Amino acid sequence: MQDKQKFYITTAIAYTSRKPHIGNTYDVVLADFIARYKRMQGFDVYFLTGSDEHGQKIEEYALAEGITPKAYVDRVSSQIRAVWDAMHTSYDRFIRTTDADHEAAVQAIFKQLYEQGDIYKGQYEGKYCVPCESFFTASQLVDGKCPDCGREVVDAKEEAYFLRLSKYQDQLLAYYAAHPDYIQPESRRNEMINNFLKPGLNDLCVSRTSFKWGIPVEFDPGHVIYVWLDALSNYITGIGYHPDASRDSYHHYWPADLHVIGKDIVRFHTIYWPIILMALGQPLPKQVLGHPWLLFAEDKMSKSKGNVIYADDLAARFGVDAVRYYLLSQMPFAQDGNITYESFISVYNADLANTLGNLVNRTIAMTNKYFGGQVSRKAPQDAIDRDFVATAKQTVQDYQDRMDTYHNADAMETVMNFAKRCNKYIDETSPWALAKNEADRVRLETVMYHLLEGLRLLATLLSPAMPDCASHIRDQLQCDDVTLDFGKRDRFSVGQAAPLFARIDSEKVLAELASELKAQQEKEQAAAQKAGVAENVASLSQIAIEDFMKVELRAATVTACEPIKGSKKLLKLTLNDGSGTPRTVASGIAKWYRPEDLIGHTVIVVANLKPAVLCGVESNGMILAADAEDEVRVLFADGVPAGSRVR
Repeated sequence: MQDKQKFYITTAIAYTSRKPHIGNTYDVVLADFIARYKRMQGFDVYFLTGSDEHGQKIEEYALAEGITPKAYVDRVSSQIRAVWDAMHTSYDRFIRTTDADHEAAVQAIFKQLYEQGDIYKGQYEGKYCVPCESFFTASQLVDGKCPDCGREVVDAKEEAYFLRLSKYQDQLLAYYAAHPDYIQPESRRNEMINNFLKPGLNDLCVSRTSFKWGIPVEFDPGHVIYVWLDALSNYITGIGYHPDASRDSYHHYWPADLHVIGKDIVRFHTIYWPIILMALGQPLPKQVLGHPWLLFAEDKMSKSKGNVIYADDLAARFGVDAVRYYLLSQMPFAQDGNITYESFISVYNADLANTLGNLVNRTIAMTNKYFGGQVSRKAPQDAIDRDFVATAKQTVQDYQDRMDTYHNADAMETVMNFAKRCNKYIDETSPWALAKNEADRVRLETVMYHLLEGLRLLATLLSPAMPDCASHIRDQLQCDDVTLDFGKRDRFSVGQAAPLFARIDSEKVLAELASELKAQQEKEQAAAQKAGVAENVASLSQIAIEDFMKVELRAATVTACEPIKGSKKLLKLTLNDGSGTPRTVASGIAKWYRPEDLIGHTVIVVANLKPAVLCGVESNGMILAADAEDEVRVLFADGVPAGSRVR
């Protein structure tokens, strides 16, 4: 273990709320790509991934299903691992935050930080996003909603423990300055400095008392450890860290060489996590790569939008390596990438079936046809050969440069460009014409040797991204040589040509996918209607009766209604709420109702809502309506006298 240079790489551990979609899967595929490349370079690689299993959201999901939180996370964690395995990722450990060694180490970490004064007990009062398990101050909200996911936040007030982030702010800024490449891309670093560090850090809430599904604080059992302190610690507990006695594996592999995470959790990994490590007296990770998102077309994936693609489903239809290739070749370094079935099939046909698959097939076939599968090394004979060899050598250099800086799409483009150059070399040299003349026999063998050596190099360069494809190319070459030195192999003795990627009939497959998607949506809608809204109701944050009684609901008759100028969504309603004074309410229901549909009907209005100005109209309250699939339905109370209180 000590003979090789180590490389420790991690992914963000997947949250066990639902099966991960293909955008979530990019995280582990990218990390696997880098891990395989480092192994190819001779590094002693340790690759950690896993599942994040505690928190309020998990407790609520389990309650909605009538099972224990542990049973819930056991099921979802196994789904996550199955997807990771389906994508042929070569992780060394799949850690779960319910693993006994992790839980014990996290309790000890919390205790140490408390005893040395970096964690203290206080009272939390502020805004909380349940889906993100995150606390925010009012100033951090965006339009009153969670700045990370855009969902509604709830008021939270409870006794809690806090981590003194502010104590380490200057030390963290100094670390940023001394390690300018610590956060990649650079734009993520600038976001952390300008949005969080310069305005000043608030101390971080690191325990909760309002739910139970978490690691208990050992010396204060009413508290469970906040999910982010729990989850982030996996990067050290997963290789044997414990404040009292860490294993040799921890001392060998830490600090991490690279954390691979999504851009939405950069703050947790580059502010909270390094401060936790500073407080523990441990080295900081060498680099954090906050990769962009994979969108469906231009939109985030969501089951409610019907645009979710799962990597294992895609792999079952088109092959694992095709999915890996698309993810790694179509995701830019700093900007979001996108996927649709149309774009996937287009890339598959152009790059894999036409460029790569056709190259391998005809090169092996010509070698068998012209030389009985046996070709010896020949030196370059003319300028075309020398240019081809120079391109091969430059490809290796460019590939390594791009891989060493984690520009995966650029690295894959470099490889595919070389495959295109191989095809061009065939066109330039015309082996079929050389085969007609015995005098050109040596020239023909020179060409075929360079093509076979080109295939061998392609297999080597592709192996981190497409391990199965690389193996199939080597099988046809009957060659296990994985060196990057071009033109050193003495001879080739190839097998039979076998297609790598069959061309996809785009129109036919897209029609099949559309039919399958429609059937699946109809099935899910039927199941949702049968189940009702039980799951949604069970997952709501609970309020006390005194909170509900603060809301004044009144019946009110619509006496007038008209569109609001300059808005396609808003209607201006004039209401008789029994007070003797007309009430004006602006409501975003113009898409579903015409003014004449509402006049004369009785609605329910929130009468004590703070006024708000919408498109120049002061709105005094809001009317109640329900989301019903793809439409909004106003709740009418016809027959109820205006001014009646709704209880």
